[in-house]
Amino acid sequence: MLGRMLWRDLWHLRGQLVAAALVVACGISVLLALRGTYQSLLLAQTDYYQTHRFADVFAHLRRAPDSLAEQMRQWPGVAQVQTRLVVEVTVDVPGLAEPAIAKLVSVPSTHRPLLNDLQLVRGRYLDAGASDQVLVSEVFATANGLQVADKLGVLLHGRKKELVIVGIALSPEFVYEVGHGMVFPDNRRYGVMWIAHETLAPAFDMQGAFNDVSLSLWRGASEQAVMAALDGLLLRYGGLNAHGRDTQLSHRFLTDELGELGVMTTALPSLFLAVSAFLLYVVLSRLVATQRPQIGLLKAFGFTDFRVGLHYFQFALVTVVIGLFLGVPLGLVLGQKFVDIYRAFFHFPSLRFVADPALIGLCVGVSLLSAGAGAWLSVRRAILLAPAEAMRPQAPARYRAGTWLQQRWALGLPASVRMIARNLVRRPWRALGSVLGIACAMGLLLMGRFAMDAPNHMLSVQFNQVQRYDVMVTYNEALGPRALMAMGGMDGVIQVESFRALPAWLVHGHRRKCIDVMGLTQGKGQHQLLGADGHAVDLPPQGLVLSAKLADILGVVPGDRLTLEALEGRRPVLDIPVVSVVDEMLGLGAYMDARALARLLGEDNTSSGAFLRIEADKALQVYERLKRMPVVAGIAVAHAVQQSVRQTMERAFFFFSSILLVFACVIIAGMVYNSARIALSERGNELASLSVLGFTQREVVFLLLGEQLVLLLLAIPAGLAIGYGLCAMLVPMFDRDMFRVPLVLTPWSYAYAVLAALVASALSGVLVARRIRQLDLIAVLKTRE
Repeated sequence: MLGRMLWRDLWHLRGQLVAAALVVACGISVLLALRGTYQSLLLAQTDYYQTHRFADVFAHLRRAPDSLAEQMRQWPGVAQVQTRLVVEVTVDVPGLAEPAIAKLVSVPSTHRPLLNDLQLVRGRYLDAGASDQVLVSEVFATANGLQVADKLGVLLHGRKKELVIVGIALSPEFVYEVGHGMVFPDNRRYGVMWIAHETLAPAFDMQGAFNDVSLSLWRGASEQAVMAALDGLLLRYGGLNAHGRDTQLSHRFLTDELGELGVMTTALPSLFLAVSAFLLYVVLSRLVATQRPQIGLLKAFGFTDFRVGLHYFQFALVTVVIGLFLGVPLGLVLGQKFVDIYRAFFHFPSLRFVADPALIGLCVGVSLLSAGAGAWLSVRRAILLAPAEAMRPQAPARYRAGTWLQQRWALGLPASVRMIARNLVRRPWRALGSVLGIACAMGLLLMGRFAMDAPNHMLSVQFNQVQRYDVMVTYNEALGPRALMAMGGMDGVIQVESFRALPAWLVHGHRRKCIDVMGLTQGKGQHQLLGADGHAVDLPPQGLVLSAKLADILGVVPGDRLTLEALEGRRPVLDIPVVSVVDEMLGLGAYMDARALARLLGEDNTSSGAFLRIEADKALQVYERLKRMPVVAGIAVAHAVQQSVRQTMERAFFFFSSILLVFACVIIAGMVYNSARIALSERGNELASLSVLGFTQREVVFLLLGEQLVLLLLAIPAGLAIGYGLCAMLVPMFDRDMFRVPLVLTPWSYAYAVLAALVASALSGVLVARRIRQLDLIAVLKTRE
């Protein structure tokens, strides 16, 4: 009997049931997709690092003899040592107008690397003794359409050499393939290649020497002790700084992304499941209120409180089951899509979406828990009803005219408006819940737009205000003024401006940071510094200018003094004041006047590279000339980098924003529809009476949907505020060394959230209006309520 009663109620409340189930499905799908993606990335990372022996400690230096490797192997805790050569070179890629940059890494030609082993995707390994073979990273090859047996022109220390691609490979060291100072990958113009050590060493006069070393440690070994010993050993050989995995570029990006994904895994599903719990509470509360006589009869005929409570819990259970049937397949599809997006950024031999039974069980348990929490208060009311009390009609609520409704201005309002206001005031908690549910959904919409607005603002500031050059050229070593003159003499170059990049330790008390101190030209140069207000900041004639993030890391403010330990030339140790702090969203910056820096180092017009402004119609000529210049180690073309980054962001963030749009609209539509249907159920007799008394159908619809419109209008400012708050909470998550996301939302994003809420509400209102038109006035007026 109770089963038949349950199915009858489910069919009668099918609209509200489907609305709640859709919200449950959204929460389950988001939880399954995000948690599964997190687990898939973590599993792929752990497996890849172990099977391909990813190193634990890394160090780069200028030049050291190979004999030091044996000394490192004797240190306590060191398991393996691998020395090699790592250089950045210019590459002439077929079909690419701009010069590409490749990180060229030497590997043994007679055996596979002991550490950071390669995974061959296509082709084969290098032949022993072959001097013209190279392995290319898969993402660089794919972006440029390169295949095995293709040829590349590479500039090796001023000499162009043609290399044949014999294999396409991956490495655990370059899961996220970016160069020094890069935030987003530019896979067409930057890649990694592996070449035989016997080929690379003679080209750079490094026979019997190395400039990069990787070490693996035994379990329980002290990483800090090994890094300190490594720094001490390599100091005289131009060692920069030893570091562990935590600051290794690829691993750091992957770890940060996993951390952010872990936070989102908890936050987003919680919001959906909280809304679904509220919807179930509202629906079951109304169901219990209308079935008081039935509850009394059931208890009078011997049904226990437990059996009656279980009957109403089953309503919530059916809602969860429907949500699971919809949410689990959707979550699997979304999870696969998320993994596909991450696969474009992080490169593993095998990355696939994994949803194990434990994860499915977690989704089931969490959804049941949230549904149970939403149903409990209503079920508790049914359990506590005494049979005699339940079989009597519920005592009517005590209503009285609100003070504000007795004011003269309120008496002048139309009767329909006062009826709407009175009904909302009499049920404040339900109204508040509806407002909060819609507001939270609008917050999700704004959060999705924030994921697009903030990076676009970063790019606009970086490429239009900070980096005003067309091309940045870096040399393979610090050079005198002759190199600058050669740059300026090229046909098509409008303006040339040198810069000095000095690798150095900045020390303040116990805090240390290794960074390139940039010596820039005073005045409005091609690399502009901006203050917190967005205005240009001039370089002082003396002292350092730091980015706000770097100043925070070092714990300094303007007026403090830092110790600068240079890592080039004679390696002077300097005491320098911090003059000012600038606002930068990309990287960590330390800047000085180039002439002041040269005086401190005892140099004369030495530069590490140049900023170029070029004529657009002669750009190809300039690129071809730069490809052939022996002194050039790296080239960054501003418009190409900007275009690549924008394409990367749009591919990732547009999908995320679209998913949030759909799910947020489901919440808004579910809240409005449920609220309107409950109001229709409660006030059916009243609305039918109004129709009999002469109210038009349009006026009756206005009375019912007008309440929902008021709730929506109240939710819009609350939703915009909640959205802004959610975005503000996300900002600290993206406060990294490499980039900081600003709190930026455009007016269009606010309009987007409001418009989406209005459209979703209007669609729900149309469905409810149809129900009003189908009201049987005689049947409704005969009901007891």
